[in-house]
Amino acid sequence: MTVFIVSLFLPNTINFSLPTATSSRTRRPSGPKRTATRVSRIDTTLQTPSLFAQQRALTPPETPTKDTHHEDFFAPPDAQAARPHFPKLSDRHSTTAPSDPHSPAWGSGRSFTQPRSRASSPPPANVLKHNKAFEKANALGRAGIRQPQLDRSESHDRVFSAAEWTVEPADQGNGGLRNAVQAAVRSGHLNDKIWVGTLGMPTDALEQQRKQDIEDRLATEYDSLTVFCKDSDFDGAYTHYCKQILWPVFHYQIPDNPKSKAYEDHSWIYYVKVNQAFADLLVKNWKRGDVIWVHDYHLLLVPSMVRKKLPDAKIGFFLHVAFPSSEVFRCLAVRNELLEGMLGANLIGFQIHEYARHFLQTCSRLLCVEATNDGVQLEDRFVNVVDLAIGIDPVALDMNRADPSVGEWMNTMRERYRGKKLIVARDKLDHVRGVRQKLLAYELFLNKYPEWRDQVVMIQVATSTTEQAELDATVSDIVTRINSCWANLAYQPVVYLKQDISYAQYLALLTVADSLMIASQREGMNLTCHEYLFCQDGKFEGHNKFGSLILSEFTGSASVFGGNELSVNPWDYRQCADAIKTALEMSDAEKISRWNKLYDAVMHHTAEHWFTNFLTQLNATYEEQHKRDTISVPRLSINALGQQYQASGRRLFILDYEGTLASWGSPSSIILTSPQRTIDVLNEVISDERNIVYVMSSRQPEELDRLFKRVPGVGLIAENGCFVKEYGSSSWNEMADPDKMRSWKDSVEGIMKYYQERTPGSRIETRHCSLIFHYKNAEDFESASRQAGDCASHINDACEEQRVRAIPIEGAVAVEPIDWSKATAAEQIYDNMMQGKGTDPQHDAPVDFLMVVGDGRDDECIFRWANELGKSGAVKNVTTVSLGSRNTEAGCTMTQGVTGVLTALQKLARLT
Repeated sequence: MTVFIVSLFLPNTINFSLPTATSSRTRRPSGPKRTATRVSRIDTTLQTPSLFAQQRALTPPETPTKDTHHEDFFAPPDAQAARPHFPKLSDRHSTTAPSDPHSPAWGSGRSFTQPRSRASSPPPANVLKHNKAFEKANALGRAGIRQPQLDRSESHDRVFSAAEWTVEPADQGNGGLRNAVQAAVRSGHLNDKIWVGTLGMPTDALEQQRKQDIEDRLATEYDSLTVFCKDSDFDGAYTHYCKQILWPVFHYQIPDNPKSKAYEDHSWIYYVKVNQAFADLLVKNWKRGDVIWVHDYHLLLVPSMVRKKLPDAKIGFFLHVAFPSSEVFRCLAVRNELLEGMLGANLIGFQIHEYARHFLQTCSRLLCVEATNDGVQLEDRFVNVVDLAIGIDPVALDMNRADPSVGEWMNTMRERYRGKKLIVARDKLDHVRGVRQKLLAYELFLNKYPEWRDQVVMIQVATSTTEQAELDATVSDIVTRINSCWANLAYQPVVYLKQDISYAQYLALLTVADSLMIASQREGMNLTCHEYLFCQDGKFEGHNKFGSLILSEFTGSASVFGGNELSVNPWDYRQCADAIKTALEMSDAEKISRWNKLYDAVMHHTAEHWFTNFLTQLNATYEEQHKRDTISVPRLSINALGQQYQASGRRLFILDYEGTLASWGSPSSIILTSPQRTIDVLNEVISDERNIVYVMSSRQPEELDRLFKRVPGVGLIAENGCFVKEYGSSSWNEMADPDKMRSWKDSVEGIMKYYQERTPGSRIETRHCSLIFHYKNAEDFESASRQAGDCASHINDACEEQRVRAIPIEGAVAVEPIDWSKATAAEQIYDNMMQGKGTDPQHDAPVDFLMVVGDGRDDECIFRWANELGKSGAVKNVTTVSLGSRNTEAGCTMTQGVTGVLTALQKLARLT
């Protein structure tokens, strides 16, 4: 079994070696000085996403708080002295990637030589003055070669067609994912894998043969399948659609710039093309038994695209960022297409329960499908949804901590900040990470608690920005104000580094810190805090630090720490300031208690655990879904069923009515009659005293009485299990509590009336234990469908504690109790029979033949109940039959519809 790990970027890219004369004249982009890369003890390093930009790099203005003394401390003039060596390409084992999959990685001190992009069809870079992606590309020096003599395309292409090339560790991609794969390989849980992704560089300038050579090399030596896209397609998909549209929306920042519409209009087509390129390559290389695991918001359409070509494929999808509420997600113009793309998977994973719940609510509201706690029920299949938090790789991190340079930096930092309490942070400088809010809270702390001045230092590392200049200027102003108020010759309250630091410095900083402060406004997971907690074990400190963690409640990590961190709302500056004071004054006993619990959570939610657990659940989910697929479910064998029927002594039939024993009729019809053949067949089956027949329906009790008044011996189940009339009885038993019914019906009816007034042509049907909002005959069906989705979502949110649920059905939304169903009614009927509580004592012998037939989604629960009886051996012969072509938990299918069911029953009744 091969696992295809599908991510936008491959772990490796290509670096070209131009002729010496050319290289000597190559102009490198100016920019901030790059620092050393991570110690590569365990695999290859990971950097920021490379982008297809063509502008010259601009040297960012020096911040007003630039302190050469501190910058030299973290990045000494002799950079080589602090720069770890790069691993050989053959040394492809174990190294950690940056903890934050969406933040810039550790500076490598090198820039790749790669072709220029030919992208020109999406909006130009200057459409938005704060174009994030192009600024990032320039800062990384990844805009390609810039030589006057190579401005012509032919010269440019010729140089790269003839240049030597090598495979290098890429500087883009998802660090958490890469660490998880390495951990799974190291532990033996992953033996056969193939990465699928792009090179993260422009490729239009390369000849076809050069592309083929690169593809072959990566496939044979690096277990990678390379997706080649046109430069314009990739640039439009990644730089424009992913970064300008999807990223803000997924982090609750709706693009409100008028020109953002230009990005959406121009770049959706490119997003589709890139996703299709991935899907085509997967379809080409997939073999039965392989697993396809797609990652992150760049490739939301791939699962559905693959599913169309490979209906039987085992597909998983995991979203590594937050998933917003339906109110935010619905702002996307192509919201349905994105949701349907994700629903092509068998299993969809999210970091935390909140994001999974948002996804389920969004599907219910926008697609009008039934969403349960386990997943989404589509017309032809079920898609499971889980939440599974990713973590760090402790083994790899421990090996990196053993590097001697880490210890040297720890000693240097302890000496430099002797007698000071250190609050540290490393964040990407954007609106999501909350650097501005954090600094304002720290300023308030110093103002509110003057006794801590001269005793505490905040070290804020801000990695290369991709945001507007306004944020950069605002943060710099705050830092300037703090330092101008409280700094002196021997003390500086904020050390603000608008640069990255080496990995050894980073680990040393986490180890000597007294507190780590994370103030993200929204984040999938923040693995920096996991690394911090791991580094606080005192292994290389000489004594245990057990530092405090101040963590935003809006990070995914907060949901796995169980409140043992100091949770804060980053918008509440007073709370954050008080949390800083609490962290610094916390007793040693409380620090130890909190740290032990946090450390246990970190060691439980590891990268390896996340990877293996998801694959295990995907395999189990696929097997379960495959069993329910109508292609896999066998057709009912009448001969085999007849043999079981003849060998049994007591038989129980539970049969659905609408669509099973009779074709669908109008629920509002005044005159209700059952077809004569249905009446005759039921009477013929009941004529055998060994047979007990129950008919189940969503109709009300009085309606069923009129329908079956000519079948006096039949048992009835009304309103999907809320009422039961036992065989041979003339009275109904109400299973649900009438008082509870009245309480929730008043609330739900009020909500339904609100949407009915806004949906001309809709109506509300009131039943004893359910309410139905009908919109099939609405004047504007499309608008009515949206209102119905909103209605279902509203009811499920508002009435959850009242134990009711809204279920979208064809042309309607049905609201019924959660605690009562056809399965609960059937279970009580069966228990009464087994305990001798039936109305006819001679019918109370043990049941050894059970047949359940249905055609709707509400019949699945009773199929599940009956199948469990068969598996446990409680009933010797159990047959569950589903009509139609949808996926089902029934053991058999029947394609002849109502006629087939009546014919089968008639044949059984005539057997002796």
